[in-house]
Amino acid sequence: MKTKIISITLFCIFLCGISLLFFSKKPKEETTQITGTILKAENGSITVQSTNQSIYTFPTQEDDFTIGDKIVLVYSGLLNEEQEQQQGEILEYNTSSIQEELLPVEWQEEGIFKDELEKAYQKLKTLSLDEKIGQLLLVRYDEDKALEDLKTYHFGGFVFFEKDFKNKTKADVVNMMSTLQEQSKIPLLTAVDEEGGKVVRISFNPNLVPSPFLSSKELYQQNGFDAIKEDTINKSQILSMLGINLNLAPVVDISTNESDYMYERSFGKDKDLTAQYAKTVIEASKNTSVSYTLKHFPGYGNNKDTHNESVVDTRDYETIIQNDLIPFDAGIKSGAEAVLMSHNIIKNIDEKNPASLSVSLHNLLRNRLEFSGIILTDDLDMGATKNIKNRAVQAILSGNDMIITTDYASSFSEIKAAVNNKEIADDLINRVALRVLAWKYHKGLITDNEK
Repeated sequence: MKTKIISITLFCIFLCGISLLFFSKKPKEETTQITGTILKAENGSITVQSTNQSIYTFPTQEDDFTIGDKIVLVYSGLLNEEQEQQQGEILEYNTSSIQEELLPVEWQEEGIFKDELEKAYQKLKTLSLDEKIGQLLLVRYDEDKALEDLKTYHFGGFVFFEKDFKNKTKADVVNMMSTLQEQSKIPLLTAVDEEGGKVVRISFNPNLVPSPFLSSKELYQQNGFDAIKEDTINKSQILSMLGINLNLAPVVDISTNESDYMYERSFGKDKDLTAQYAKTVIEASKNTSVSYTLKHFPGYGNNKDTHNESVVDTRDYETIIQNDLIPFDAGIKSGAEAVLMSHNIIKNIDEKNPASLSVSLHNLLRNRLEFSGIILTDDLDMGATKNIKNRAVQAILSGNDMIITTDYASSFSEIKAAVNNKEIADDLINRVALRVLAWKYHKGLITDNEK
């Protein structure tokens, strides 16, 4: 145990104040207390992941920190919750490497999966490092290698595309999904982008659905939000019947200009109607066994297609905050379990990194919108990110819970090497895997009672 706490009494005061400090949006005090886990300690700074998953880097003159240790620190200055780099001074800190049998205090939270965390923690302790890393990967399904590679990489789940359902019957799809689940130690997330309209993965096949699902625009034109609700319920029933439990939809990006890349996939209305759309879909989905995913945070705007190239969003900060975040906020307040990050570089928030790899954008989502669910990257092998070195490692270090990837072998190897060379703390892998497991308990995929 290393300590710089002035007195035991003061330390106790720190612990008593943890819950109050962490669940306030904008601390007014000139000092702030942070409790969490050390992710990095180098070059005169220390990086800590707090109890609500936010990641902050503080300047320090100390050099006796150990990656993976628990820490409680007192920070001088107002905490900028929407940025990684902080400018103030660490006044005092206490660190510990104690291993706990019960869920560690710094991992406890009041978020959407709070009731499942203890069960997930007991499950986590039964997994190897490879199995924990595998839970962080939501990978593109490859029919020729899926079963073999599932045994090697222990995936958290698969994403299926149109080709995976081509010419298949309902029985074929059910068999495909059940075979995968039977071969997986931990139940799998099975995901599709069934947005309706331009992007349909299963409903293009008349063997599975009589006709393709309509776009959100078409549904709204037919019968407003009642049609949206009915479509969500119907879609969920069909997906669930086929063995699919995660829909990478709805698209809640705001676009009202027909020339925008995202317009055809968007709701096509202003922020208020798009917010109502997000709310309607999420609320309707809560009575089904399929989870839905708000995308693409923090809002795609009028930007180009990131499937092909790196894209820079030059809109001002207030436009994004006052306009694009509104539908995400509505969906989150309605109980959204997952949010998918875009690959756009949001210049006026983080000019160096795409949103999917930006600590500041993740902090914005965790703090301003108080999102406690699962954060997913868009596919890291898209054009906007495929040439970024160690992108899988960056994805974990920036605050994602799951990585969508096509080149999953490279992603797995990158993350494991980073853990072995201490670039990623074991504690961080444990905590992120814990959240994925807690989600699976929340969804009812894992139903065993832990001892």
